[in-house]
Amino acid sequence: MTESDLLIETMDGRVQRRNDRREMFKMVLGAAAVGAGAFAFASPAAAQTVTDADVLNFALNLEYLEANFYYYAVFGMPIPLTSTAGTGTFAPATPTVGKNGVVYNANARKVVFTDPIVSQYAREIAADELNHVNFLRSALTSAAVAQPLVDVGTDPNGAFSSAARAAGLIGPSTAGAPTSFDPYADDISFLLGAFVFEDVGVTAYKGASPLIANKAYLEAAAGILAVEAYHASIVRTVLYAKGVDTRAAATKISDARDSLDGSTDLDQGLGDATNSNIVPLDANGLAYSRTTGQVLNIVYLTKAAVSAGGFFPNGMNGTIKTSTAQS
Repeated sequence: MTESDLLIETMDGRVQRRNDRREMFKMVLGAAAVGAGAFAFASPAAAQTVTDADVLNFALNLEYLEANFYYYAVFGMPIPLTSTAGTGTFAPATPTVGKNGVVYNANARKVVFTDPIVSQYAREIAADELNHVNFLRSALTSAAVAQPLVDVGTDPNGAFSSAARAAGLIGPSTAGAPTSFDPYADDISFLLGAFVFEDVGVTAYKGASPLIANKAYLEAAAGILAVEAYHASIVRTVLYAKGVDTRAAATKISDARDSLDGSTDLDQGLGDATNSNIVPLDANGLAYSRTTGQVLNIVYLTKAAVSAGGFFPNGMNGTIKTSTAQS
């Protein structure tokens, strides 16, 4: 049985549940009249009104990013082209020369896993993330945005390396002595790469929940949030179990994320040898939230108000695409 067959087998167990959710989502969006029903934008500095489709497309952009990372890690290739077309500028998640000679998606490849459990987790999450992409695209139909340019590569000045450098995991890079972070190098590097994304996805969906009025639509969004939370928990649990050095690296990534999204201390590391912190919660035992602007601060890797950068070199497709200026 090939790797692709294994993915199909994994996905088949979820097909009926996915189709049921998709049909419910279509009915909900039809009732709400996608493009007419409005949500409040969650940034006080840039108050505006956005539609149901805008919010879903914001989520779809994030799912394109995650799905391509996991698909590369498991199969050594980007997600199928049949899951990428739509409105806006399309870009395949293949090596592309960009600004200042940075090669986006450079050396993105299949991970040679040594831990079979981590390999199985990666395969399962890859299937889930592709399902999220297809689910949102089907719900949005012709309103779905195309896959924008994403960067899940290992270039010394690419997104992963820049994020790792900001976290203090790697040192400065020069032409004579380039340094990079390679999330495809081994099991732990892969898990740290996944850690960059997963907590952000949870907080993004959680942050959107107060903006949703339709109960059926809220239930559908909550279903995706729950899956993302399961993914984050898997990654955090395995990283914690890998030892003190890995926990320290994850905490540095957490601190780096927190430095981008404002003065509030939202992010949390994995704990220490005595006390684990698998589930990052607030004082009330609730998962924390990020606004769309804060999410973009992290994926664009900046505290400034910009419309592109980091893991989205040309920005997201759709209406919601500008990060929030943070002090």
